[in-house]
Amino acid sequence: MAIRSILTIPDPRLRLVSEPVAPGEDVRALVDDMFETMYDAPGIGLAAVQIGVLKRVVTVDLAKKDEPHQPQVFINPEIITRSDGLSTYEEGCLSIPDVHEDVDRPAVTRVRYADLDGKTHEIDAEGLLATCLQHEIDHLNGVLFIDHISKLKRDRIVKKFTKAAKRAAAE
Repeated sequence: MAIRSILTIPDPRLRLVSEPVAPGEDVRALVDDMFETMYDAPGIGLAAVQIGVLKRVVTVDLAKKDEPHQPQVFINPEIITRSDGLSTYEEGCLSIPDVHEDVDRPAVTRVRYADLDGKTHEIDAEGLLATCLQHEIDHLNGVLFIDHISKLKRDRIVKKFTKAAKRAAAE
């Protein structure tokens, strides 16, 4: 297990669409690294693309700080239904540090995914889990949470991170 570097905007890899995990492909080492990286950050969800691996793998753990870990793995997740009703959560992202914005998303989603053994499951997610899964599945499709906010706010955030990246590259 290893803590990996988390990509931050404006890294163009965050806008790429991740490839499905092939049947029988072992991603256990990747998942172990993702959990270690996510817990170290700390965060509640991580998509493989955020550590530079273009595979459709998501890790989630919604346990509170004083609770034992409740790790969940979603391989090749896909949203198969979404509710019409929306819920609003203040979202943040490990790839956009220190930025938090309210985002409206469907309140309930049904997600189909495979586990580490390749068995297919479906889950009806609501509340924070629904928001987290939609956020992470967006990553797999090259979409960031800031794509769900106003263009003005998004442009300000991207400009700030682009300037910081240019300063870092010049040093």
